[in-house]
Amino acid sequence: MSEINIMALRHSVFYSPLLMTMAGGFLRDLGLDPNYVVASPDNTVVDNINNGSCHLAQSAVATSFAELERGNEVNIVHFAQINARDGFFIAAREPDPDFNWQKLCGRQVLVDHFFQPLAMLKYGLQQQGLDFASLDVIDAGDVAAIEMVFRNGDADYVHLQGPAPQQLEHDRVGYVVAAVGDAVGPVAFSSLCASRQWLNTEMAQAFMSAYQKSLDFVIKAPAEEIAALEFEANFFPGIDRGVLAQTVKTYQQLGCWENDPLISKQSYTSLLEVFLLSGAITHPHAYDKAVVKPPVV
Repeated sequence: MSEINIMALRHSVFYSPLLMTMAGGFLRDLGLDPNYVVASPDNTVVDNINNGSCHLAQSAVATSFAELERGNEVNIVHFAQINARDGFFIAAREPDPDFNWQKLCGRQVLVDHFFQPLAMLKYGLQQQGLDFASLDVIDAGDVAAIEMVFRNGDADYVHLQGPAPQQLEHDRVGYVVAAVGDAVGPVAFSSLCASRQWLNTEMAQAFMSAYQKSLDFVIKAPAEEIAALEFEANFFPGIDRGVLAQTVKTYQQLGCWENDPLISKQSYTSLLEVFLLSGAITHPHAYDKAVVKPPVV
């Protein structure tokens, strides 16, 4: 059994195609023993891939834009898609089956200000005919702080990734009223990345085989079965098992996961449009500067 070191930029049910390579035993079936770590400001994906302590990571194609904006070449490239849509939700204080995006105008909204969720929300609002500046936006800090502030009774709405808003609903603290993925549409959202050198290894090929099986599984399997495996793997302590199942089912219905792991040029072009609108990039960057094909299995 060979150890494979995997890192996550963020940890969420949204990344079930990666999580299930571990919880579903697909990596171990191919002789790979996974070591999984979530990144922090002091322990980053980039540093760990560059120093060799991490083989691959859950990230986003857009993480390459900062270096590309400086005119630099990137050695960490994105080789497989995890999610083909945004995975964030808007939750309100009360159930609102008649919610429309215009209701956010002038209201206090706790917004995740991490680079990609923020860019996607701005774009989604624009697609719905609403300017980001029309919201009374609150930046509470990281994900834990955002949720805590909302639970403490501040703000009218909150912008969170699953399973956090689904747990709020379970606890009768907040109620999911919209999915940002519906507002944005198909886009290269989250990805798997690694160094160009590692992608030429047999381990990379074995990982890709396991990932394809996991991807097929999370698309086709009952949400309850996926949630049970994630629950048993203790990936989400403190989250109700039924909440996990509901979150998985929601992501399945949104069409976040697709059988083909290739990051398509069309989805990349949509990503460029999002980041150009938000002002996060000044010009389009070539697809092959950041994206490569998955390792051949």
